[in-house]
Amino acid sequence: MKKALIVWGGWPGHQPAEIAGLFRDLLIDAEFEVEVSDTLEAFADGEKLKTLALIVPVWSMGEADPALIRNVSATVQNGTGLAGCHGGMCDAFRTDVEWQFMTGGQWVAHPGNNEVDYEVKIIPSSNPLLDGIGDFRVRSEQYYMHVDPAVNVLATTRFPVAPGPHSLNGAVDMPVVWTKWWGAGRVFYCSLGHEKGILEIPQVNEIMRRGLLWASDGRAEAVRRT
Repeated sequence: MKKALIVWGGWPGHQPAEIAGLFRDLLIDAEFEVEVSDTLEAFADGEKLKTLALIVPVWSMGEADPALIRNVSATVQNGTGLAGCHGGMCDAFRTDVEWQFMTGGQWVAHPGNNEVDYEVKIIPSSNPLLDGIGDFRVRSEQYYMHVDPAVNVLATTRFPVAPGPHSLNGAVDMPVVWTKWWGAGRVFYCSLGHEKGILEIPQVNEIMRRGLLWASDGRAEAVRRT
């Protein structure tokens, strides 16, 4: 049975406990053994982390001991998957550049805040992970991200929708869902998920379910490559 660790906390406005529970249920339904922790000290035992198939951070903002981040980084490089959403993964530790390098991006703004009605467009990709999921609309925060150019983008959204200082730059397609490798580990991210209700939208729920499972297969893929 695959093992997963979900670590939740940080800013309560992102409903970390509720979202951690949603991810726990998705993984239990997929027959994972799931540990859920509300402390970053769950990252302290590097050897235990390496027994996991998947780490799911649900921790918006805050700071972490760099030694804990290095443990997670080393574990993912060894083949453990990393998957998460919204600020719980890509606005977790704003001052830690290794975390940002590993995850593939960092939130910088959400013009219009939580009242933006926008489209998420599924795009052709070398990864068929989102095959069969069509474009859809959502009313929530629209994340403007600084993104690693190495990521494999699976879905985008068009800016600008809400006005702001970015608007005169013209239209840009901002990644919403991406994958990447960190060493032998698979990394999956989706910028949707400001609150639990967004993750219960059928398309978003299915994106996250597939992403969690895909990331957990990184070690097996690494073995196949060698």
